[in-house]
Amino acid sequence: MDISFLLNGETVALSGVSPTTTLLDWLREDRLLTGTKEGCNEGDCGACTVMVTDGSGAKALNACILFLPQLQGKSVRTVEGVSGPDGALHPVQEAMVAHHGSQCGFCTPGFVMSMTTAHLNGATNYDDQLAGNLCRCTGYAPIIRAAEAAAEQPVPQWVKDDASAPAPSTPLIPESADDLATIYAEHPDATLVAGATDVGLWVTKQLRDLDPVIFLNRCEDLKTIEIDENEVRLGAMVDMNDMGAAIADLHPSYGEMIRRYASVQVRNAATVGGNIANGSPIGDNPPALIALGATLHLRKGDARRSLPLQDFFVAYGKQDRQPGEFVEAVSFPRQPDRLKCYKLSKRFDQDISAVCGCFNVTVADGVVTQAKIAFGGMAATPKRADAVEDALIGKSWTKETINAAQAGFDTVFTPMSDMRASARYRLESARAMLARYFAEDQGGPVSVLEVSA
Repeated sequence: MDISFLLNGETVALSGVSPTTTLLDWLREDRLLTGTKEGCNEGDCGACTVMVTDGSGAKALNACILFLPQLQGKSVRTVEGVSGPDGALHPVQEAMVAHHGSQCGFCTPGFVMSMTTAHLNGATNYDDQLAGNLCRCTGYAPIIRAAEAAAEQPVPQWVKDDASAPAPSTPLIPESADDLATIYAEHPDATLVAGATDVGLWVTKQLRDLDPVIFLNRCEDLKTIEIDENEVRLGAMVDMNDMGAAIADLHPSYGEMIRRYASVQVRNAATVGGNIANGSPIGDNPPALIALGATLHLRKGDARRSLPLQDFFVAYGKQDRQPGEFVEAVSFPRQPDRLKCYKLSKRFDQDISAVCGCFNVTVADGVVTQAKIAFGGMAATPKRADAVEDALIGKSWTKETINAAQAGFDTVFTPMSDMRASARYRLESARAMLARYFAEDQGGPVSVLEVSA
């Protein structure tokens, strides 16, 4: 595969590249740019963070699960390219030195790249911006102090100059949904790569050969967000950070859950369509969308079809998607905000849910008129708690109704026990989430994050 992009301000043109070569491996082995570190090799530690810029702006991304074809026409800056052409240090580098932000130094390049990207974008919510970078010896206090100090300094011109690079048309990197439909019809056995936050691990951890591979990152018409008075429609290639920003005002609880969804680096790559299409039973997005009554839009060639999102998940590892058919968008109706999303995980940030419960209950004159409740982590697929819904609809919105409805979880779900939680704990947590939803609706204190001594 032929690829071209900018690397630290210089044009790179590659021929005959394996489509599943990661940027991390290429930087370290072919370019000897070893400042970008390999830690977890699965997008969790942030040691491999780089800055990638295109027409939509600059993003921090994990190089370990970023395939070279995903860089077509973009600009990449590594820690070696953060300082100026004359050797002048970036304000982030100066601040890290001045505030003693590095001890062993292994994690430092990744922190510097996350901080450099945040500095360029004017992002100062450092607990979020650095949640995807792990440090085990320096401690976060001096690193946060460095980020705060750097924020007072202007963005260097050499960082501002990063831009998109010329990108000739390349087979298997479609430029639009129409191109994708044509190419996928010709290669229905191909692996589709959106953000590669899941597929990347198939290569780095499972050592799988994915050839042929079709990359969707240049399909700009799949990155649209359309919101009108009736509907919200999200293109399949909308990344999770953009989705979170779009959804936050409409459904704040959903937006808050997305803020906890992995890290900035992962959310910058992960896509709405990819999270749905991989069919994971522990993905956090489908339960929320199902609770909102979402519709999935699929395309195969020129033919399109739509189905309720909940019907897309047939069984573990099996979805209602034909060869050559791809997710084009997902939509849900505009509605008064009654949605609450509860993500239960061992770590607050960047962790896979043991249970994710999403509740959308409508009450009129003290009576439940509609209920959509969906869970991840409780079955082989994202699944609605229909027995619980049935026990609520038509009943008075009271604690007694909630107590009676909780028994429905045992008839709907038979969760497994694994390293994240036991089956019993999952069921008890689901029942507790329903009680929490009612308590929160009644104005009661429910969040442990708001408890103070």
